[in-house]
Amino acid sequence: MRSLLLFTAAALATAPAIAAAPRGQPKLIVAISVDQFAADLFDRYRAEFTGGFARLAREGTVFRNGYQSHAATETCPGHSTILTGDHPSETGIIANDWVDQGAARADKHVYCAEDEAQPETSFTNYKVSPLHLRVQTLGDRLKAVSPQSRNVAIAGKDRAAIMMGGRNVDQRWYWDGKSWTTDTGKTPPRTIAALNQLFAARLAQPSENLVPPTNCTALAKPYQITPTLTVGNGNLQRAAGDMRFVRAHPDFDGAVLAGAAALVGELGLGKGPAPDVLSVGLSATDYVGHAYGNRGQEMCLQLLALDRELGDFLTQMDRTGIDYALVLTADHGGLDIPERLRDQGVTQAQRADPELAPSAVGKLLAPQFGRTEPVLVGDGIGADAWLDKRLDPATARRVLAAAVARYKAHPQVYAVYTKAEIMRVPVPHGQPDKWSVIQRVRASYEQQRSGDFYVVLKQYVSAVARPAPGYTATHGSVWDYDRRVPIIFWRRGAAPADRPQAVETVDILPTLAPMIGLKLTAPAIDGRCLDGAAGVRCR
Repeated sequence: MRSLLLFTAAALATAPAIAAAPRGQPKLIVAISVDQFAADLFDRYRAEFTGGFARLAREGTVFRNGYQSHAATETCPGHSTILTGDHPSETGIIANDWVDQGAARADKHVYCAEDEAQPETSFTNYKVSPLHLRVQTLGDRLKAVSPQSRNVAIAGKDRAAIMMGGRNVDQRWYWDGKSWTTDTGKTPPRTIAALNQLFAARLAQPSENLVPPTNCTALAKPYQITPTLTVGNGNLQRAAGDMRFVRAHPDFDGAVLAGAAALVGELGLGKGPAPDVLSVGLSATDYVGHAYGNRGQEMCLQLLALDRELGDFLTQMDRTGIDYALVLTADHGGLDIPERLRDQGVTQAQRADPELAPSAVGKLLAPQFGRTEPVLVGDGIGADAWLDKRLDPATARRVLAAAVARYKAHPQVYAVYTKAEIMRVPVPHGQPDKWSVIQRVRASYEQQRSGDFYVVLKQYVSAVARPAPGYTATHGSVWDYDRRVPIIFWRRGAAPADRPQAVETVDILPTLAPMIGLKLTAPAIDGRCLDGAAGVRCR
């Protein structure tokens, strides 16, 4: 589906020719996050890209060793770093969700992009809100000093649009499972109304047949994950009206890019008296990675299709004549399915023991302390775990010691760190490839929201203990296959460069700021300006 050509051609038909190489400050910053686009994937497919990725790699400043440097390599924490310049320890977004045992509602699980104080809400039926983001985004900062600037976000996930857009947005749109919607209460512009109509019509029809090229068929090998689930050689076909896998298809990213390009035209972004910011969250790669893993034919089809769609988007942006600058990165990487990894020689690849979940360990330990209910809270395998807050202090200390010992004795566990141990470590800065494991944990640990202890699984242990359709592989670990992501800065006329040094996504904001003349005032941020990126001169 070449949705950009279909959707934006009319809106931009009268656009002028491509502008000459610009001078001075760009009028529009476009920030694109490709969900689960690991640096490993960028490296693997770089020679095969011919569209947007190829152009950015050819013309931009490419940092192939970018890092989401923290341990909580999930969607919400990752997006919270991209346009804030801060690690999750400062943004407050420690994970996609966490446990707040003091929450007023009965459901104590909290989603990163919700307001849990809203009546009649729950973790699965929430009200989208930027409440939990504690710092400003680029768009927030720009509007604070230049109210005429526009701050616009569109994404496949609400949490991507929230974390990149921030609190002070002019427009914010995301897919809620049924339509493109917003948390702002604003009336949809024509672009969104048309996008909803177009996308509904598209979903009512079967997806176009994606014919795998030779480089994709070379990866087509089936792996039986469960008795009824096989992945590895699929072609991402979707039946008419099938909403289950609408997100795990190139059409999904195509729709977001089409909407982004059309919003530029309708809102006149980049044509006002002050610079504007457009944040774009592309989520299909993440859904494909979760559903099929990232080394099979399905991911090959997704990335080559996204490459074409991204190329269309850049062409449409050029046709506007706007002086724009662009940065592209990812919120995290990803781990392939253990079955394929073992087949390819990664002998330590395996699925986690489901009994490693805090709820399971807490249930097992409960009788030692005269309890019938679990003494631990939390469901995810690895990462944060909480003590039941109803425990008296003396019992809590004994439970903590027993839980830590239990986890450390498990052959799939690399390390366990208590809150006290983590908080003794300063938040690290610079050289993310050199950080110790506990430093990675510290960068996404916030003492009010994070757990009483943190469990680190060994490398290549997948937290997907019980795979199911749509969920065979995941991310979220401290290891570099989840941390390392590409970071590419582009501006027309800037000299291209490949930069091998390890940098961080928190470096994006302080690199973009001098490009548009934005002075960063207190409080200090975690990132640093990357001198020379897309022609930037750091002061």
